[in-house]
Amino acid sequence: MQTTTAVFALAGAMYAGVFYSSVRAQQPAPAAQTPAAGAAQSVLEGVYTEEQGKRGDAVYGQECSTCHGASLEGGEMAPALAGAAFMSNWQGLTVGDLFERIRISMPDGNPGKLSRQQIADVVAFILSASKYPAGKTELPKEVEFLKQMKIEPAKPQ
Repeated sequence: MQTTTAVFALAGAMYAGVFYSSVRAQQPAPAAQTPAAGAAQSVLEGVYTEEQGKRGDAVYGQECSTCHGASLEGGEMAPALAGAAFMSNWQGLTVGDLFERIRISMPDGNPGKLSRQQIADVVAFILSASKYPAGKTELPKEVEFLKQMKIEPAKPQ
């Protein structure tokens, strides 16, 4: 009789363990914790830091200013990256769209040269030059988060 009780007890424990494991496996995993978790939905909400904008200024000076101008005013073949001309090209699009354009096509003659971090820094500099407010969190380098951030006209100051 003790053997039968022990077998049932062991089988019951095994069943409970399997049932508990399958229930836990079906629960959703917690959201990934990244700098962009809960990211702003608009560039008007401070999506980069001042420090990141400064790093982007240095990269821009080395890799972008020859074509786009020292003041982001554009050139013969390169569009402006600040002001009304920039806004007319990018309004309604996302920061992710801008990031991807830079990633796949810049710098001219050597696309793909910049790292994702350098591209995020350059985008931060472009936003800074366009007078968008800085925030407390760096602009992430993951496109899935950047695609959620709309480019909107800056509010008059």
